Amino acid sequence: MATTSTQFPDDFRCPISLEIMFDPVILSSGHTFDRSSIQRWIDSGHRTCPITKLPISDPVSLIPNHALRSLISNYTLVSFPKPLSYPDPQSLIKTLIASSSSPLDSKLNSLDQLSKLSKRDSAVRRKLTESGAISAVLNCVNSDDDTGGTRLQEKSLHLLLNLSLDDDNKVGLVAEGVLGKVVAALQRGAGDSRAVAATVLTSLAVVEVNKATIGAYPDAILGLISLLWSGNCRERKEAATALYTLCSFPDNRVRAVENRAVPILIQNANLGLERAVEVLGLLAKCKEGRQEMIKFGGLLDVLIKFLKNGSSRAVQYALLTISLLCSYSERIRVLVVREGVFEICVGLLEDDNEKVRRNANSLIQVLQGKRLSL
Repeated sequence: MATTSTQFPDDFRCPISLEIMFDPVILSSGHTFDRSSIQRWIDSGHRTCPITKLPISDPVSLIPNHALRSLISNYTLVSFPKPLSYPDPQSLIKTLIASSSSPLDSKLNSLDQLSKLSKRDSAVRRKLTESGAISAVLNCVNSDDDTGGTRLQEKSLHLLLNLSLDDDNKVGLVAEGVLGKVVAALQRGAGDSRAVAATVLTSLAVVEVNKATIGAYPDAILGLISLLWSGNCRERKEAATALYTLCSFPDNRVRAVENRAVPILIQNANLGLERAVEVLGLLAKCKEGRQEMIKFGGLLDVLIKFLKNGSSRAVQYALLTISLLCSYSERIRVLVVREGVFEICVGLLEDDNEKVRRNANSLIQVLQGKRLSL
């Protein structure tokens, strides 16, 4: 569909090409792209969502968005309404910068409108970062306004999340002092603030240098582990995702273990949170993580449960964790053989997922006496 008419709704445009989508498909992140654009993204080696920057399913699944395709097709058959007028970002930014003297409703409206505009418009995100508005947004994160503090916090965190979508902004936001406000919201936020704060940390940690900075920041990892312990379903999932992203950096694995992540991750994995199994797989790569894991007799039962019923990704990390533990502890290796894991691995050699097959083969070799290099 070779048209770029501004009269089409923004949802009809591919977030990558900004052209009207001809063949819309849904990525595992839930976002829709034109097939040709997202395929080029994947073919160039990317394994993250272009919008959220979070890992996508492996193998990559592109599901046709028939409903949206039908809407786009039908839209071309009717007369277009008058184009929508959008608020001027500059005036919204001015209101935000002057927020100390602005009424609560004005601040809430500015944050709301800027969040909507910045979600897909990189130009708006650039204007915000260049205008000096970040400090005003940060002031809203922990506003003391008794009547609207929670709403201000939620909306400002959503805006920070949008601003962090651009890699160029991630390091700059940390330099602006974002971590202190986000970690405080992670620990003491209300409403959706704690979940969004965890998501902001995940987004910022996509950049390698930020992994070290966030991990070393006081109470950042501890705050995520606390949220994993006491949060609701969404909060625990976002906390586990942030920990997974941060723990790809080796030093953060030790920090997580020292903050008692292992028993809390085991508990969450036992409740069915697959991301917790993935974090355990990363923590098992460090000696401190393995030493902590072998203290908990129920871990093996949880991992075997995922071998039998988990997604391909969960199976992959359960296999990795068991392999590392067996290479570290002969006692664990004997227990694993006794529980019939060898036979499970033989069956997984026929799995459709290449990583599952590879990890199953590695575990078979470990169970036969070959140790992994730790």
